Amino acid sequence: MKCQPLNFKGMEGVIELIKWFEKMEIVFSISNCSMENQIKFSTCTLLAGALTWWNSYVRTVGHDVAYAMTWIDLKKKMANKYCPRGEIKKLEAELWNLKVKGTDVIGYNQHFQELALLCVRMFPEESYKIERYVYGLPDMIYGNVVASKPKTMQEEIEIATELMDNKIHTFAECHSENKIKQDDNQQQQL
Repeated sequence: MKCQPLNFKGMEGVIELIKWFEKMEIVFSISNCSMENQIKFSTCTLLAGALTWWNSYVRTVGHDVAYAMTWIDLKKKMANKYCPRGEIKKLEAELWNLKVKGTDVIGYNQHFQELALLCVRMFPEESYKIERYVYGLPDMIYGNVVASKPKTMQEEIEIATELMDNKIHTFAECHSENKIKQDDNQQQQL
């Protein structure tokens, strides 16, 4: 099985850093990478500015200390370096104002989850995240999602997605029926 980790250069931005973290964790799992090899493996994927940053860190603390850190510690160091506080504040504001565009619940789900991973201090409890998620839903499904009282974020996403799919399907059926009626009326008038 071929596991292809992502490279990280340090210029991609906060969301790409989170994607790099997630991809590395998947690769660790698939390749059965031991905890003592995770830092060596993951830092081999660093390029450009990120590699320079890592090499500077290794020179400062020494090879043994640098490679003895845990994956969690590396993630924290990288988040401190590549997720400046001002950037996180912008992302928190974006998350606070995030809403579904049109009927694109799938896109909303993806972006909400990416931002929620970065803005963890906004949601000390799962219920806060659920409440914030519902706030961004369109009126046409908002009430039904709230009434379903989902207990987890995943449940809420599934309910919202299914409800939106049903609304879109119903709208398409009504549009199709109206088109048929219009065509019949036009033929009768001829």
